[in-house]
Amino acid sequence: MTSQEAARELLREFPVVDGHNDLPWALREQVRYDLDARDIATDQSAHLHTDIPRLRAGGVGAQYWSVYVRTDAPDPVAATLEQIDCVRQLLTRHPEDLRPALTAADMEAARGEGRIASLMGAEGGHSIAGSLGTLRGLYGLGVRYMTLTHNDNVDWADSATDEPKAGGLTAFGREVVREMNRLGMLVDLSHVAATTMRDALDASSAPVIFSHSSSRAVCDHPRNIPDDVLERLPANGGMAMVTFVPKFVLQAAVDWTAEADENMRAHGFHHLDTTAEAMKVHRAFEERHPRPVATVSTVADHLDHMREVAGIDHLGIGGDYDGTAFTPDGLADVSGYPNLLAELLDRGWSKADLAKLTWKNAVRVLDAAEDVARGLQATRPPSNATIESLDAPAG
Repeated sequence: MTSQEAARELLREFPVVDGHNDLPWALREQVRYDLDARDIATDQSAHLHTDIPRLRAGGVGAQYWSVYVRTDAPDPVAATLEQIDCVRQLLTRHPEDLRPALTAADMEAARGEGRIASLMGAEGGHSIAGSLGTLRGLYGLGVRYMTLTHNDNVDWADSATDEPKAGGLTAFGREVVREMNRLGMLVDLSHVAATTMRDALDASSAPVIFSHSSSRAVCDHPRNIPDDVLERLPANGGMAMVTFVPKFVLQAAVDWTAEADENMRAHGFHHLDTTAEAMKVHRAFEERHPRPVATVSTVADHLDHMREVAGIDHLGIGGDYDGTAFTPDGLADVSGYPNLLAELLDRGWSKADLAKLTWKNAVRVLDAAEDVARGLQATRPPSNATIESLDAPAG
């Protein structure tokens, strides 16, 4: 049996739980939720990384759908509700393939039925607009993790890619973590500053996750996880779900991106400018300096290191499909997971290791968070704290 055949056989029993997929955002941006225009029951490879045929081909058994909205959205709460509605519409349209899931037991039930368990994660604390009542509302609508920040700081937590302001978590930020623990909502530390990671681990009584982050020791990007944080996952019980985004996993791509951004600024453009004039400058740079290409092996290097530091019980996968313009060779879309497993088998990973990576760890972590929540709900009422009450300056 080849490694590829062995990988596919394993996925039939222990399919992939992927921690982060931005399909709802792609559907919002491309077709404003016209789900007939992007019918994921059929091959959408010309437009998307994700559709049901390729999820099936990739051995995906559970997906956390990101209900991300931009940090500068005029009304981030309303926009997040629209994203949640998009996921619900997908579930209604495709009941034979997608099963709503709120709990670890739901995930196992979906696996038994041969359907893809569909959970939701809110990407960025701006989605609650500083309100713990809104946090509870999102949980009630099915959101099962919240990433504390996206690319920009929130008032109560520092992002990995913004200028430090809070020094990690503020008092209100710690209260957000505690309320998430009480609800059973996973605390997601992708996108946050290392100081925020450490503060959240200090504050959390439940396992945390990194829904789509890789190793900073392997690739020095602030979006990745330092080793001292990975070392804390066994005591916490949480997990780090490796991402595939080339500029987070390949050092040459990190360096190339920095040079490309500087070139844009030198020509008077913001590095995220996508106007015709800006893109002309960017394309000219890329012609002179070809973009470095990540591979399946690049991602496997991260997993090898993360297993060494955190242990096999604390790893998972979070591809970030439909949230990135570029993907590694061999991991072009959601059908590529068997290629990663085959690479790991060739590196000596056992089938038991891979079963934890793909399925068992993610189910265990959600189940543990639910168990913590049951205990907290018996002893702690919902918090009515506000930013003003906890973070007001002294005097």
